Amino acid sequence: MKKTLKKKLLILTAATLLSSARAETNLKFTLDWAIEAPSAPFFMALDKGYYAANGLNVTIDRGFGSGDAVNKIASGTYDLGFGDINAMMEFNARNPGQKLVAVYMVYNTPPHSITVLKSSSIKTPKDLEGKTIAAPVGDASRRLFPAFAEANKIDASKVKWVSVDGALREPMLARGQADAISGFTFTSILNLRQIGVKESDLTIFPYSKSISGLYGNAIITRADYAAKNPAVVRGFLAAFNKGLKDVIKDPAAGVAAVLRRNTLANRELELDRLKLTLSGSVLTGDVKNLGLGLVRPDRLKSSISVVKSAFDLPVTLAPTSVFNATYLPPAADRKVK
Repeated sequence: MKKTLKKKLLILTAATLLSSARAETNLKFTLDWAIEAPSAPFFMALDKGYYAANGLNVTIDRGFGSGDAVNKIASGTYDLGFGDINAMMEFNARNPGQKLVAVYMVYNTPPHSITVLKSSSIKTPKDLEGKTIAAPVGDASRRLFPAFAEANKIDASKVKWVSVDGALREPMLARGQADAISGFTFTSILNLRQIGVKESDLTIFPYSKSISGLYGNAIITRADYAAKNPAVVRGFLAAFNKGLKDVIKDPAAGVAAVLRRNTLANRELELDRLKLTLSGSVLTGDVKNLGLGLVRPDRLKSSISVVKSAFDLPVTLAPTSVFNATYLPPAADRKVK
């Protein structure tokens, strides 16, 4: 009896020590933007202890645009982050010695768009020539505008960009200080609604309508970091995947997780923003067929070609160097209805 009890105590002690050792793995994560509804899955996973269950002590910081996030991950300031895969591709092509890799596709349909007031003279994308577009420097839609311009036969040299802080972008459009703004559709619509501009007063030009095959935001890391820390990357993705599925089932709970970090946010507005994000960018036909997190090889190849042409990149990236599916949770865990 004593030997059995002693053996059980030794097993419990070993398990406790193992759990403590695993919990010591610190991981720094950067968002692409402010703490708003689209970041709900990351915080849901944190609040429910999913990262800790995978031996991770995760710190999540707000971002300042995908371009900024990509640079911070590449520099090693952050271990992983959330950013536009197209901005990541541009970085990789120009910095072959600092290769980044996407490991989980979140925005299966990109939310990039140009937004204008219906009362303006801009009725088609081509009408943007000679006009002013406001956006932060690191805004993913701004960085990808060359691809949108090429697809719509816009002379990009005739478009003037005004660099603004994210908080000033929508007010500039509403006040007529800019002819258009670039940004994520759900960000522009909801932020404009907050300052009294109805969606019915807007004309929106989604990039996905004119550019075939594009993907949007993904979880990104350095290729060398993932190779050296495969268990960490897998653990993070497993936790995030559970958080995302929880948010899909209960968007209100996801918004509550965001409001715990951003007390100034409007609950109703953020719930609408989250529902727009899920329906427009996350729960697509491909996701329902392939599961969360995965990309379709033919689409990715097409996306690489578009980005290469738009940015006049010096090399054609191999799909396997852009997206690595080996760290994803099992297919059964990524299924959604």
